[in-house]
Amino acid sequence: MSYDHLADLPLVDLPPAFVAFHEQYYLSYCEYATLLLGNKDEAIEVVDDLFTHLAINWARLMGTESPMAKAWAMLKIVVTAHLDAYERQRAVAETALFRKALDRARDEFEIMESTIGLYTAIAGLSGRLFDVVVLRYVLGYPNQRIAAIMAIEETTVRTHLYQARRKLARDLGIDRHHQIDPS
Repeated sequence: MSYDHLADLPLVDLPPAFVAFHEQYYLSYCEYATLLLGNKDEAIEVVDDLFTHLAINWARLMGTESPMAKAWAMLKIVVTAHLDAYERQRAVAETALFRKALDRARDEFEIMESTIGLYTAIAGLSGRLFDVVVLRYVLGYPNQRIAAIMAIEETTVRTHLYQARRKLARDLGIDRHHQIDPS
C-alpha cells in the first residue's frame, strides 16, 4: 500500500484547493497516523477515509473559521476512534520508526541511560505538546512546517516545544539548566 490516495478517489472534479491541501498534508498525516497506530496500512486506511470525507465535505470545511486546524483536529479524532474501536493505546513507544528517530534525537534530549523512560514520557505528553514533539523530533519537520500542519503560529510551536522539553526534563529528572535550544 502506498501514499497515493488521489489516484483512488472517484474521478470527479476535485476542487483545486483540496488537491493542493492533499499534496501538502497527506504524507504528513499518514506518517503521524502510522506513529500512533503502529501500522502503516491501518494508518493509510484511516487517513484515506479522512481525506475522502474532507473531499466530499470540502465546501463545508472551507466555511469553518480555521479549516486547516479543523482538518488536523479531525485527524486526531479519527485516529483516536480507530484506537478505541480496537481497544488499543497509542503505539508511539512501540513503533520502530519512533525508536529509530529518537535514537537520532536522544542527544538533543541529553538522555543516554533510559530511552524507554523517554518513550513513556513522550507518550504521556498531552495534546499539542505531544504533537509538536512527534512532528519535530520524530518526523523531523521544521517549526514552520509544524505550524502549517497544525494551523498554529510558529511562535506557538516554539512555545509548545519549550513547554514539552521542560515537562520531559521534569518527568525524567533531568537538570533543567541544560535546556535545549528552542529552535
